Amino acid sequence: MVEAATTPAAAPTVAGGGARIVGRAVSKQFAAKAGTFVALDNGMKREDSVKDIGALFDWIATQPDLDASRVIVEGGSYGGYMVLAVATNYADRIAGTIDVVGVANFVSFLENTESYRRDLRRVEYGDERDPAMREFLTRISPVNNASRIKAPLFVVHGRNDPRVPYTEAEQIVAAARKNGVPVWYLLADNEGHGYARKANVDYLFYAMIEFIRARVLST
Repeated sequence: MVEAATTPAAAPTVAGGGARIVGRAVSKQFAAKAGTFVALDNGMKREDSVKDIGALFDWIATQPDLDASRVIVEGGSYGGYMVLAVATNYADRIAGTIDVVGVANFVSFLENTESYRRDLRRVEYGDERDPAMREFLTRISPVNNASRIKAPLFVVHGRNDPRVPYTEAEQIVAAARKNGVPVWYLLADNEGHGYARKANVDYLFYAMIEFIRARVLST
């Protein structure tokens, strides 16, 4: 069952995944450069990746055929964190945010993600058991900066998500609503890390259209 807490269009997508390299022959030099690139936002460099989105907004503002006042950001999983970070760091430059199964609180995410993947996530995001890193992760987590969110927010999650627990969605929804931000919240009782069942996928598709239409196509 899909449960919406409220009744529910362009949008740069901030993806959660990385590039895929096909083929067996990869030079050591290329591999070394790729490894350096992948690590550019690890640990306490996390916010550097968010600055890339700021650069994108700067570019959009220079394009005569684009309207910088009608931008919606959408992302899933780690991309969900990215769009929430955009909502807190570039609040005046977006018309709305769509967060799909995203990380809202790095500390609670690392503590509650399934144990089989926790150590790998700590390598990339930082180890929340280290006091200095815990302070950093607490400081940059979108839920702790929700007072800076201004644009309407659409949060999507699956109750059975083993990677990013649905409690991440609950946290950001509660924090944003507390500050008076309009929030649409879509929670699927029978989904996990993303929607797979056709009825839910279709519902989400049309809900996203309605959110985008309300934010950028009806103004």
